[in-house]
Amino acid sequence: MKRDLLAKVIAARAARLPVAVITDLATGEERMVARSDAAADPLSAILDKAFRFDKSGVENTDSGEVFVTVHNPPLRLVVTGAVLIAQALIPMARAAGYDIWVVDPRGAFATGARFPDIALHAEWPDEIIPQIGLDQRTAFIALTHDPKIDDPALEMALRSAVFYIGALGSKKTHAARLERLKAKGFTDSALSRIHGPIGLNIGAVGANEIAISIMAEMTKALRLG
Repeated sequence: MKRDLLAKVIAARAARLPVAVITDLATGEERMVARSDAAADPLSAILDKAFRFDKSGVENTDSGEVFVTVHNPPLRLVVTGAVLIAQALIPMARAAGYDIWVVDPRGAFATGARFPDIALHAEWPDEIIPQIGLDQRTAFIALTHDPKIDDPALEMALRSAVFYIGALGSKKTHAARLERLKAKGFTDSALSRIHGPIGLNIGAVGANEIAISIMAEMTKALRLG
């Protein structure tokens, strides 16, 4: 890889911007394509699949073989609510390659004893989430059942490019949540991004099964859109 192209890739990685390097295997020519520009690229279908599945490899095109090298930022999961479901979900998310942040201003919940070896913030979401950052390689879930904690975080998630937003609660709780967010100016289209009640409908019972349903729904959103 030429030095100027390498510098661009390094800069994109530092800024958590997904990019791909396309190498023409016949000529050796290389070019970089950002995920945000992929839809307009001649290889849009190939790039879309490569970005969604974190898949680098040789691809056949009308002009010959190319090697697509994907440089996706690490996956992240931001959770509001240091609750039992979060405790069950975190090991699965870690195994799937997520870096994890848990945010809960309630000090009795947000303890290192309950959440060892993760980024834990006993602060209000509007204080810490802007510092963490929310982008298209980030999933956000709200688990507290407390509008004072979850709603401000959901507002930030809705204004971001996160690939998944989930919120715990019954259909009645979720309907009330949507009404509060509508009063904040969010449209029905924007609010449709929130998966609520959270998780795939697999008849889950208890924290562990609910965590499985959430992890499955997150994965579906990541890979299939």
